[in-house]
Amino acid sequence: MASRRKVGNLLALAVLTALVERPMHPYELASVLRARGKDRSMKLKWGSLYTVMQNLEKHGFVEATGTSREGRRPERTVYAITPAGRAEVLDWVRELVGIPEREFPRFEAGLSEIGVLPPDEAVELLEQRLRILDTEAAEERVAMDGLAKGLPRIFLVEVEFHAALRAAEIEWIRSLLKELHDGTLTGVDAWRAWHETGHVPDDFAEFASIGRIPTDEEDGDPDS
Repeated sequence: MASRRKVGNLLALAVLTALVERPMHPYELASVLRARGKDRSMKLKWGSLYTVMQNLEKHGFVEATGTSREGRRPERTVYAITPAGRAEVLDWVRELVGIPEREFPRFEAGLSEIGVLPPDEAVELLEQRLRILDTEAAEERVAMDGLAKGLPRIFLVEVEFHAALRAAEIEWIRSLLKELHDGTLTGVDAWRAWHETGHVPDDFAEFASIGRIPTDEEDGDPDS
């Protein structure tokens, strides 16, 4: 089970990892993380960088080691990772890599409620998603080919993982669309009938009754 971190957002993880290499000021940190495309593998809020740095310093994970000035720009505080910060980032990465955690993609949430849409509209939306995914996958392959020419593969494994997930999603959507088009998806006829008539089909009756609270009449309440 994942532990609760003193500073738990992924921007903090990226900052600590970068500081393992060398001390940096926040502006340089942001530049390095952007250049390395960390926002493609993590959901980062750049506006909170200085708050994250303050929290990391508060908990003893980083420490100010001096200031630096470039040209006429104002002085910037340079931060270095502490032994506690190094131990934290190692433990954090071990947890993320070694312990599976249930995540909740928005697409999965949409699929769980797709029945409220008429089947034909659901098909149109899935086809739209598929076109977007195909385009993005092609663009990412080009970008990855460019990166692969200058970087060891160890620095691209998260990009490969994302590409593998996208490829699996594309394959799954194609399979689902095929079943929707040829009518072999179990329940699709009842789904269509429900939207055409407004009445819950017998095929859905058991599902529709899950969690339903019976009325007093149905429950046989003598006081009703």
